[in-house]
Amino acid sequence: MIAAVQGLHDKLVAMSQPDSDGVYRQGSVKRAQRSEFVVNALSTLWQYASDELPFDIPETGVGLAAVGSLARKQLGPSSDLDLVLIVDSHSLNDEQISQLADKLWYPLWDSGLDLDHSVRTRAQCESVTDHDLPAAMGWLNVLPIAGDTDLIADIASSILDRWRKAARKRLPELVESATARLDRFGRLAYINQPDIKEARGGLRDAVLVSALTATWLADRPHGRYDAAVDRLLDVRDSIHLIANRDTDMLLHQYQPKVAQMLGLTDPTLPEESRNVVAIDDLQTLLASLGRRIAFSLDMTSSNAQHSLIHEKPRFTFFRGRRGAPRFDVVAHGVATHEQEIVLAIGENPARDRSIALRVAVAAAEFDLPISVATLLNIRRSPIQDHAWTEEERELFVRLLASGPTLLRIWEEIDYVDIPGRLVPEWLGVRNRPSASDAHRYTIDRHMVEVASRLDRQTHSGGRYDDDHYAALLLAGIFHDIGKRQGILDHSVEGARHVPIILSRIGYAQNIVDMATLLVREHLTLSQYATTKNPHDSAVIEDLANRIHRDPVLLDMLYDLTKADGSSLGATANEAITKRYGWSSWRASIVENMYQAVRRMIVQAQPSA
Repeated sequence: MIAAVQGLHDKLVAMSQPDSDGVYRQGSVKRAQRSEFVVNALSTLWQYASDELPFDIPETGVGLAAVGSLARKQLGPSSDLDLVLIVDSHSLNDEQISQLADKLWYPLWDSGLDLDHSVRTRAQCESVTDHDLPAAMGWLNVLPIAGDTDLIADIASSILDRWRKAARKRLPELVESATARLDRFGRLAYINQPDIKEARGGLRDAVLVSALTATWLADRPHGRYDAAVDRLLDVRDSIHLIANRDTDMLLHQYQPKVAQMLGLTDPTLPEESRNVVAIDDLQTLLASLGRRIAFSLDMTSSNAQHSLIHEKPRFTFFRGRRGAPRFDVVAHGVATHEQEIVLAIGENPARDRSIALRVAVAAAEFDLPISVATLLNIRRSPIQDHAWTEEERELFVRLLASGPTLLRIWEEIDYVDIPGRLVPEWLGVRNRPSASDAHRYTIDRHMVEVASRLDRQTHSGGRYDDDHYAALLLAGIFHDIGKRQGILDHSVEGARHVPIILSRIGYAQNIVDMATLLVREHLTLSQYATTKNPHDSAVIEDLANRIHRDPVLLDMLYDLTKADGSSLGATANEAITKRYGWSSWRASIVENMYQAVRRMIVQAQPSA
């Protein structure tokens, strides 16, 4: 009977293969089949262990349970097994428990699957879930495998009841866990090589949604959310099949094959461009799934927090009656309510073309999230992609000038498609992976990152006036807008798009001209610094002429170069080479080139 788990990994892989055309179909059916197969194998293993032991396993007080992906019936081809041997302290002695565990764990270690195992009493189960958040979330889905299944079900019910009673205490902890993962793994929609489990919008967030809804503080999302989770599990399964191991990292070398397994590869395209297009489509799919799951988490978390707030009745000080909700108006049609940005009472977004930008700017400047309901409502705004009002142009610049907060706000409004409606050209790079391995982020995320790093302080110690600062910010948000398929020089292509975009919107011609120049030359200072001699007067003369011998434009080019190089997204485990990024070496040589050009420009200016 031990044969039931021999070669278990290979058996799961064999029963998980794609169809003859290479496409992985009916993923949810395959996951259910794998889960049932493993449960049956574990049940057989339990019977084998019972028969082999020199003592009888009591019918009560001892049982085998599964948590994790097996308990959720989402087992991947190479997923690990997370098993718990539940024992009543009076059922077996320590030596007998150890022998039973050995009979279970050793065959599984040889099965080819990773095993996460533990032996727990009821009290230990309750204690660890009270103090260990991941363990608690794992025990919200428990699958009895063999032995005393009533004991397992009773413990699971007890843990769920304790979870609900501790909801007020655990809710901030849940939210903080999501924030910590976001800081470490980034957003699934924006990472070129994402961890599809841990990144924001990944499978871990789906577990978090279930944990939140298990508190009874918020309803569980359905429909498109369920479809998104199911499709992301298909991506996970494909990675497992290609890597032949338990991994959630969608590395570059896996992406063409994953795209093929998901049916994204077009066999009618020329072979040299087939994978490029398929990877683009894969990134777009992941962005869509990640945004849907992340938004569902935000919505569920917000609803849960509001439930806690509204459990406490509001009383006016003198009358002792429930007070009306407080809305503090912060801009026309925009207010704050319970630490969120919302629409003011009476605001009709369907009649206000500027409301989306006013909401975004208020959220950025007050550093508050936009409420889920408000996000969905501002989709109704009749946004224009041309002939913006003066207010809209100023709002857009204020949004870009909001610093690091811009990253969060842009993500929120991008979920409801606001940027693409404001500037349709944005859709040409939205969710697209960068062809360069130096970029951790997708093209659109990288441009937002660059804009968030630009401020009014010039490198020479001054401050930009309004027009120069606006041009710098606009160049930052659009500097890679020319990164499109088949384009060899994205700087030249970007300089072709930018004047069209900004003139259509209605920015003044001097702002359009400066932003266009910066986009066209945004790689020039770095390229000159790394390939040319800063002591060669001809080199310095050529670079100065490219910026019209304007010291302010030189400062702007330097700031854009630094923001571009420092926002490639290298993590602590990724080396920034001399070729890419804003290393100390690159900062030094760019500074030398900048100073050489600046000296020439200043010396050539007529004295007062």
